[in-house]
Amino acid sequence: MGKHSHCARIRESGIIVVVRADSSGELVDVAKALQQGGVNIIEITMTTPGALGVIEDVRGALGDDVLVGAGSVLDAETARATILAGAEYIVSPVLAEDVITMAHRYQKVVMPGTFTPTEMFRAHTLGADFVKVFPANIVGPGYLKDVLAPMPHLAIVPTGGISADNIGEYIAAGAAAVGVGSALVKKDWVRDHKFDLLTAAARDLRETVEAARAG
Repeated sequence: MGKHSHCARIRESGIIVVVRADSSGELVDVAKALQQGGVNIIEITMTTPGALGVIEDVRGALGDDVLVGAGSVLDAETARATILAGAEYIVSPVLAEDVITMAHRYQKVVMPGTFTPTEMFRAHTLGADFVKVFPANIVGPGYLKDVLAPMPHLAIVPTGGISADNIGEYIAAGAAAVGVGSALVKKDWVRDHKFDLLTAAARDLRETVEAARAG
């Protein structure tokens, strides 16, 4: 599959799970649990110890069953390293032009971080496939709706403070997808190997997104 199919897959899912951990142990099991719950877009943040190895391990264990990306990417060198490790999309908390350029070089999906309408427009003109709005909890779903009114072409992905309680509101406001982190991948579930709870929560979140899209 190529870049365009990966973009379509992200849109279809509507959920990007941001996996941020203190250690790399159990993250393959986390990915499996999420996939079993119908959530198959997984972002491994570069703040996770051994993140490049985790990307390789998840790709090796699940192949094309999940779409694995790299998050918290701040520079081109890191972007290239994650791509060589197997990342199919690159996410940054900031608008770093060199990261976008590197993703383009390897024909990978890229999602830079923005906050203001000017930054969102700039990211789009630089060729971003999606525009991450972070931290989304500071502004809420209404902000997305207001931004999309004059710029409906933007594929906005709010991240930060997204949970089962508000994900439907962000989807209804026009988000192309949402980034969900600790509200789904709870540290105690991972620590205690309660992967069945993670699978159930992922399934519930997917159903909430589908219901919001159905209106």
